[in-house]
Amino acid sequence: MFDLGLPELLVIGIVALIVVGPKDLPVMFRTVGRFVGKAKGMAREFSSAMNQAADQAGVKDVTDTLKGATDGLNKVSNPMKAASDAVKDTAKSMTDLNLNPDSETAKLAAKRAEDAQKIRDAHAAKAQDRLEAEADAAEAAAVEARAKADAVRAAHDASGDKT
Repeated sequence: MFDLGLPELLVIGIVALIVVGPKDLPVMFRTVGRFVGKAKGMAREFSSAMNQAADQAGVKDVTDTLKGATDGLNKVSNPMKAASDAVKDTAKSMTDLNLNPDSETAKLAAKRAEDAQKIRDAHAAKAQDRLEAEADAAEAAAVEARAKADAVRAAHDASGDKT
């Protein structure tokens, strides 16, 4: 509605501070806020009443009819979109094949799926072995670190230094 940015609002605030004074400024802003809230409420109420009246008059039915007519017109007037839709439909129908389980294609598809599962299982086993090896290495490093700490502590105690 009004294109007010931060600089404009600052100028309005400074002018209001000078004209109204610092004592009455919060009261004025509160009053302006209430007025703006009431105006927005009235606008919202008016808009909903107009939409309701339009619905009762049947404007929505006419709008839906026009939209349906223009959708068909858009499909006819845009041959590239119609062609791309046809290609998408064809691709989808080719990927959604219902294969006969006894056909050679179905047997090959089943074998490929079985091989893919074997590969996934092998990768999972390798990953598990790698994780176990890393855990063993971490545990060995922890044991070695404890041994070094014990050796340092023993050397410290043997030297008799109590600090």
